[in-house]
Amino acid sequence: MNSTRQQIPRHVAIIMDGNGRWAKQHGKLKIKGHRAGTEAVQNAVKFAVENKIQSLTLYAFSSENWNRPKTEVSALMELFTWFLDNEVKKLNINNIKLTIIGDISRFKYKLQNSIKHAIDITANNTGLQLNIAANYGGRWDIAHAMVLITEKVKSGSLLPENLDEDTVNKFISLHDQPTVDLVIRTGREYRISNFLLWQIAYAEFYFIDVLWPDFDEEAFKRAIVVFNQRERRFGNTKPDNIYEE
Repeated sequence: MNSTRQQIPRHVAIIMDGNGRWAKQHGKLKIKGHRAGTEAVQNAVKFAVENKIQSLTLYAFSSENWNRPKTEVSALMELFTWFLDNEVKKLNINNIKLTIIGDISRFKYKLQNSIKHAIDITANNTGLQLNIAANYGGRWDIAHAMVLITEKVKSGSLLPENLDEDTVNKFISLHDQPTVDLVIRTGREYRISNFLLWQIAYAEFYFIDVLWPDFDEEAFKRAIVVFNQRERRFGNTKPDNIYEE
């Protein structure tokens, strides 16, 4: 992709939807769809690196996903562990820094160890910032920030009258990374599903019918093209357009 012609968003967030429907369409078990989805993850990461996207955030497992059948949840956890254990070397070789956002305390000990190990190995990398949202919810993120802020107020290190949006932002996930520019959702759904509620206030949205396992380089390119066709105003209007209907 020619980045001289296209403005590349600094931070892209993706709601990876459609693994189950992909499996059904292909006459396979649902876990086969999730496994195919991991290949799409690899392709998306490769595209982000090649096109110098600074941050890529992937919605892997929401806090609501625990309500799925136990067999599916268990298979997803095993797949997540496998991905971390097998991909961390590749991430490190490619100078990719991994971050996991969400409440990992609910995961089993083995998975928590895999997460910590992968984060530690890639901690000093300076290339793509890859964020995996696991047991994550936008409401949880904001509520968790409120807990941290309350602790600061109780300790006297933060005065209530000094609390503003910038203060809250410092306690929200991904606050130290570029603001999300583009949110992509695959799978023919048109909702944000409790994803990055604070971080995507002024992001551009791109919904695509393609199911996640089929989200390839061409689909990612198309999302960037559409992003470039948008006029981002961040709540403002151009002076010469104030009185236009």
